[in-house]
Amino acid sequence: MSRVHILVAGNIGAGKSTLVEALARRFGWHPLFEPAAINPYLDDFYRDMRAWAFHSQVFFLTHRLRLHRQAEGLSGVVIQDRSLYEDAEIFVETLYLQGHMNERDYRTYRDLYETIRDLLRPPDAVIYLRASVETLLARIAQRGRENEREISPAYLEALNRRYEAWMQGWDLSPVLVVPADRVDFVAEPAWLETIAHQVQGLVQNGGRREHRLLPLSFPAVP
Repeated sequence: MSRVHILVAGNIGAGKSTLVEALARRFGWHPLFEPAAINPYLDDFYRDMRAWAFHSQVFFLTHRLRLHRQAEGLSGVVIQDRSLYEDAEIFVETLYLQGHMNERDYRTYRDLYETIRDLLRPPDAVIYLRASVETLLARIAQRGRENEREISPAYLEALNRRYEAWMQGWDLSPVLVVPADRVDFVAEPAWLETIAHQVQGLVQNGGRREHRLLPLSFPAVP
């Protein structure tokens, strides 16, 4: 079977890792999670974003590239938790627009990212977990990660705006939009089956068959 590469995208706390794990277990797909290596700049970044934004994001870009390269060496269906596209188009853009990354660092990062991006095969499908700031904050508090305690609602809202703009402009593959505020695929297995059914449809249809495909919308609540 040829490789089909699916990305799971979404803001901090949206439930990406949980969904990747659940779908991989359900269908026997290859899961790829965010880098296991702890970002040595992350604690410093959350305390002083302007001083450490560039260092932190280059670390993420390097490790995310390794995941993409790993995916290219696998066969069957590969489902990945976040991507280097999000690193650049969401997080770095937000940091730059908010003044946390200076012009020189931003241009250097963009040059590096665009060079890498153009060498990679695009994904075959994207699952986008859309969640409100209230939902994100509740899930972040629930998992209790020390380095996430300083994340502000304003920062999450800025990231959400970038996610929406990015999804509107994404034209490399079909997109399944999951309304994560009201879809709890952990508490209600029927939701996971609904998501899985639609993702299977994307995979069976061959994913990316042309340069531009219209996004797929999530159905009404059953």
